[in-house]
Amino acid sequence: MIPREIIDEIVFRNDIETVIGSYVTLKRAGSNYQAPCPFHSERTPSFTVFTATKSFYCFGCGAGGDVISFIMRAENLDYVDALKWLADKAGISIPEDNSYEEKTGVSRKRVLELNLAAAQFFRSCLFDPKIGAEAMAYLRDNRQLDMATIKHFGLGYSPNDFVALTNRMRDLGFTDEELEAAFLAKRSQKSGRLFDLYRNRVIFPIIDTSGNVIAFGGRVMDSSEPKYLNTSDTPAFKKSRQLFALNYAKKHCAERMILCEGYMDVIALHAAGFENAVATLGTAITPDQARVFAKYTKKVIICYDSDKAGQTAANKAIRLLGEVGVDVKILKLNGAKDPDEYIKKFGADSFRSCIDESRSAFEFRMNKILGEHDISIADEKIKASYEICTIIADVTNNVERDIYIQYASKLLEVPVDSVRNDVGRIRNKKLREQKNKQSKDAMLSIKNINDRVNPDSARFVAANDSEESILAMMMIFDEYRDAVVKGEIDLTADDFVTAFGRKVFETLCMLERSENGYSRAMLGQYFNLDEISRLEKIEVERRRLTRNDREVFDSCIASLKEQKQQSVPAEGQDLLSIMRQKRNAQQKKD
Repeated sequence: MIPREIIDEIVFRNDIETVIGSYVTLKRAGSNYQAPCPFHSERTPSFTVFTATKSFYCFGCGAGGDVISFIMRAENLDYVDALKWLADKAGISIPEDNSYEEKTGVSRKRVLELNLAAAQFFRSCLFDPKIGAEAMAYLRDNRQLDMATIKHFGLGYSPNDFVALTNRMRDLGFTDEELEAAFLAKRSQKSGRLFDLYRNRVIFPIIDTSGNVIAFGGRVMDSSEPKYLNTSDTPAFKKSRQLFALNYAKKHCAERMILCEGYMDVIALHAAGFENAVATLGTAITPDQARVFAKYTKKVIICYDSDKAGQTAANKAIRLLGEVGVDVKILKLNGAKDPDEYIKKFGADSFRSCIDESRSAFEFRMNKILGEHDISIADEKIKASYEICTIIADVTNNVERDIYIQYASKLLEVPVDSVRNDVGRIRNKKLREQKNKQSKDAMLSIKNINDRVNPDSARFVAANDSEESILAMMMIFDEYRDAVVKGEIDLTADDFVTAFGRKVFETLCMLERSENGYSRAMLGQYFNLDEISRLEKIEVERRRLTRNDREVFDSCIASLKEQKQQSVPAEGQDLLSIMRQKRNAQQKKD
């Protein structure tokens, strides 16, 4: 375990408002700060940074914790790597031998070291005249890339050999387990031997914004399938959160970014001077990637192929980017299937004109609908009108929605009031469905049925409420922890009913008894992110109550002991009974 004095110094030097403020725009809300949550899509801010406790909590998705757990989520790091990330940022040196570090499995650091060595190997193969001649000819002649671009993106080549990479990495001291964990090799089910996953492919290293090689993409040089092979999720890489070439584009994308489908499109655009181009990694855009865009830019120009798959992917991108408040435009290329081909045919200036003339997302979707329906036929016109009204109904801004209504009225040649009424009817239906879903979710929450952090809470509703009150007050108030550990308060782990509550209690007491005492920053060594978020939630709820004195603390303990004796699960009770239990428990809290 990392010593507490190092952790406390790291947390002290990394002000949580400053760190989180580099990811989202924080706005003052009383003594705290608010922002749209960086971990789920929303327009109305539900993410709060509490200045007094140096913590954060999202009332929408439930993510919460301190500056360490924030970086764990934002950068997809484990606890130790998040501490190292923050230590580097603050100029704090952590000894490399780290004998106190608990090692379980293959670490992120080791995968990054392996990826760097693999990237160097692939690059050396590409530049070897005997091994990489075909790949170099493909890049230089077929793709018309100059040597500067090839070197800039660190492109490489994987030999047509089953063990070339594996043997080289073994020579460098990497283990078979590390090669498998990094998705560079796989074990044969027949022979049990390890073999290279990337063979006879041009290699595209994927580099994060810190300059680490986190993954690879491999493309064949002929028409064989699969055309692309991409790294799966590893300890150093989560595909749904990364963008290809963001490490370069982040310096040129404040006003807008270009979203492409593939590596070659991005490379071609960068080579032509459009250094704000990025691509998703072999999959359609994800909500996490949409939030990455929102972090770096105000506008995204979508440049996808015009085929059906490209249009479907564009529609999804429009929706997800719109949810995080990014303005979306659609690029239409005439005379070429993708940016790479277009620039080769017509040049960079013509492509720049296309960007300036890109259509709005609404116009793109309208044209797509009109292309699928012949509005000179009554039935087809009705279908097109319904689909267009459904799109307009999703627009939250009143002025923007009214402009689209008038635009659709002219395009469809129907009275504006008819369009407005249809939009209103569809919108009201969606709002009703949303409220019904929220009511259903609320009932499930009452019964704790969907509680994955503490599944026992569904069976022991009242006991769980008492446990949460006790644990929250122990985290907030030093005197309660001290009294419990010294035996001045009659409370032990055996009094707890749920496994999660017992684990938290034991951890709090263990830290309190340690040489340096309890620190909330230490909790990440014992709990995962969902559990940390739950602890933040119960602490936030407790701080909102007016009474947290010793009488309330003792009352909660007495209630828990009573529930422990009864040990009557809530399973099988009707909803009214469960709600009554919740209400009584809340009254005791107050």
